[in-house]
Amino acid sequence: MLIGFALAVVIALIARRRGALSTNGALASVILGTLAMAAGVRWGALLVAYFVIATGLSRWKHAEKSARTASVVQKTGARDAFQVLANGVVFVAAALAATIWNAPALAAAALGALAASMADTSATEVGGAMGGPPRSLTSGKRVAAGLSGGVTLAGTLAMVAGGALVGTFGRLLGFSTVAAWSAIAGGITGALADSLLGSTLQERRQCPACGALTERSLHNCQPAGVETTVVGGIRRFDNDWVNLTSTAIGAVVAAIFGRGGA
Repeated sequence: MLIGFALAVVIALIARRRGALSTNGALASVILGTLAMAAGVRWGALLVAYFVIATGLSRWKHAEKSARTASVVQKTGARDAFQVLANGVVFVAAALAATIWNAPALAAAALGALAASMADTSATEVGGAMGGPPRSLTSGKRVAAGLSGGVTLAGTLAMVAGGALVGTFGRLLGFSTVAAWSAIAGGITGALADSLLGSTLQERRQCPACGALTERSLHNCQPAGVETTVVGGIRRFDNDWVNLTSTAIGAVVAAIFGRGGA
């Protein structure tokens, strides 16, 4: 735990200095990193690899992606504590449980939760940088770039690659083949669930001034900003809650497939 804590602090400080994490986001990452290392070196290594790749993807073509999504996405800067926890708390909880009870299903669940987060992050970042106009997963209609529930071909391919990457890393670190394939299944399912929840249950807002659909509570179509109104979805069920739910779904799916893995 001491080694994990020291490593987590160093990584969090670097990320905070480079603007990838807010102050409370850095604190949350230290807590998760320490607990992951307490569960075992393999779990800590997986979390570090995920964080490095996810951070790199988020910084890649950041200016271009921000320009396309600034009027839609609520949180565009450094990741705060809720964002960090939404993407990592299910993974860490399942990893600790797998270490305590030595259950193959729990190990698969932890891998599936991380794979779901990696798949969703890959889809979002690659799709935002390389994809064309996104389309709603449910209706097939074009939606604004950055609006939850929108998918692109590039983003979909990146989603599959992100889930497969975690499964591959897991296998290389000594987890069973069953656990690795279960992670991939859970990761892809969780990321698809993220898009489905984003287009159906996530809180959807609209700017009364320009009529644009957005996730922002204050739209930036005017210099002073315009307060938006909720026009769909579940109030306060925002993208962070969607991410947390989708990682849990990825964990459950992976656990079901990974019950017989060693």
